[in-house]
Amino acid sequence: MSGVRTNRDRLVTQILVGEVWPALADRHGYRVDADGTPFLLPGMGGVTLGAHAGDPATGYAADHLEPGLSVRAAGEGANMALQFLSCVGNEVTVRSGPAAGKTGRVLGQHAYVLVDMAEDDLALVAPGDRVSIRAYGQGLRFLDHPTVVAKNLDPGFLDSLPIRTLDDGRLEVEVAARVPAAAVGAGAGMVSEFANTDLMGAYAGQGDDLSLGLESLRLGDLVLLEDQDHRYGRGYRPGYLTVGVICTGHCRLFGHGPGPSTILSGPAEAFHVKGAS
Repeated sequence: MSGVRTNRDRLVTQILVGEVWPALADRHGYRVDADGTPFLLPGMGGVTLGAHAGDPATGYAADHLEPGLSVRAAGEGANMALQFLSCVGNEVTVRSGPAAGKTGRVLGQHAYVLVDMAEDDLALVAPGDRVSIRAYGQGLRFLDHPTVVAKNLDPGFLDSLPIRTLDDGRLEVEVAARVPAAAVGAGAGMVSEFANTDLMGAYAGQGDDLSLGLESLRLGDLVLLEDQDHRYGRGYRPGYLTVGVICTGHCRLFGHGPGPSTILSGPAEAFHVKGAS
């Protein structure tokens, strides 16, 4: 148990609907990596097999790897609601196609809402299949930690995380990695309920000069972003910390990388952080 008092009994659940979106490209095809090398690789959209929570986030022949299902809604407003209201850990049910009735969980947000499922179930899903999401968690507050803002976090998922209230009033969080502000790439300046924060410095196989020691990240890892304030957007603020869940994988495009969806943010003095130095 997380050992954190919340207002979960006052939250409501909304059932949202989306569909598995196809992978997209244009006729130009190629992109260019940090060293000027052109590449054409899979990554975003569709159904992506072979990468799940607990698996490495780097090392794939992929760009902007989106594990599992990439889900969005056809209408702009409905799609924004899907992005803003879906939370990490929400239950997702396939509603059409051979996989109808199979379930998974929201892993995070990117250009799509990303859904992790068992490999055999994923193999039954195709772009165009519809899914429903039990959107539950936005509005979550930590009652004993008023300066810490929680978002994108299903309270049921919170129960499984290494997070608790200490006797001195701080919020203890155990993370797999501490990420310096220098590693923050694409996603800065955006609202923190949309997409995620791409982390630079994990360009496996592209030269040690670009490494910030993040190649060992795994999908589903909790990471700490130093000097990042994601309470009401995403930006650099000394003395603030943000905790996120790694939900996207390998990137070759410069300024991008494995990325976390934000779940907690607040002043550094509100936290006690355990884990990687």
